[in-house]
Amino acid sequence: MASTSTFLLLALTAFPLLCMGAAAFDYPPLVKGLSWTFYKSSCPKAESIRDVGLAAGLLRIHYHDCFVQGCDGSVLLDDSDGEKFAPPNLSLRQSGFNVINDIRNLLQKECGRVVSCADIAALAARDSIFLVEGPDYKVPTGRRDGLTFASRATTLESLPLPSSNATSLITALGKLNLDTNDLVALSGGHSIGIGHCSNFTDRLYPTQDPVMDKTFANNLKRTCPPANTENENVLDIRSPNVFDNKYYVNLMKQQGLFTSDQTLHTDSKTRDLVISFAVDQSLFFEKFAYSVAKMGMLNVLTGSQGEIRANCSIRNPFRADEALSTLVDGDGEAAAF
Repeated sequence: MASTSTFLLLALTAFPLLCMGAAAFDYPPLVKGLSWTFYKSSCPKAESIRDVGLAAGLLRIHYHDCFVQGCDGSVLLDDSDGEKFAPPNLSLRQSGFNVINDIRNLLQKECGRVVSCADIAALAARDSIFLVEGPDYKVPTGRRDGLTFASRATTLESLPLPSSNATSLITALGKLNLDTNDLVALSGGHSIGIGHCSNFTDRLYPTQDPVMDKTFANNLKRTCPPANTENENVLDIRSPNVFDNKYYVNLMKQQGLFTSDQTLHTDSKTRDLVISFAVDQSLFFEKFAYSVAKMGMLNVLTGSQGEIRANCSIRNPFRADEALSTLVDGDGEAAAF
């Protein structure tokens, strides 16, 4: 994978093309307080100053932020009692958090403290997907950063496990007003990234999951012997470094890594969508753009709510409503001092 500086250069030069192409998809209605052009006046380069790498890690941070108390940047906070250090988030890449803070610093030098960390996380996920050949899609902006983080118990309850079946996944996402289409489309995020052996060895030992392709299982056993659960395997064996629809082809071939992946093909409620995405990448990209935008508006804070952090890992030493005066014009664009 290219260096961080290379990704920054690519993002800067590609930005005009990104804006032109992104309009092709359909999107859900915007949540009040968000806008497609929120930073047009206050920070015109907010979507072009980007330091993007670690595509899977950045996308996963965005998912884990939104699934737990909404897209408020709370997963970025360094607190031993918070979301970031709850068991499901311990595998989130520290380098991804570092990249988000690096972007925070670049934007603050350019525009002052006007772009939220929650928006940075959403934009970084979008750009990282594009830079590994995925769809370029629009991200509504105007989120504010949360003043609190979820407890470990809430985090555990909110994030589905790799061992989840389709029924439990549908129930979990249904609580967030995400439907079956969203579930299958968002699961396509596993087109890139890695899985730790500890999250799928239950499908290998003591008895092999009969749903799993035998050759695929034998290769996994070499990577993950019974005494070693620390090794890793790519989530998509066909094109691990490209964001495409091969993840769904894997499921049709019984080569999904996690139970939560393979169940999407074995369950009649989700199988047809898996097949549709496996045979039509354009359809997958279209539905992914819609669903990731929909997910990105879950329980957002806007306007005078929350704060805009100077450091994405640390709450400001004072409340946003005591420190910032934000004016929103008729186009939803904000200016803050």
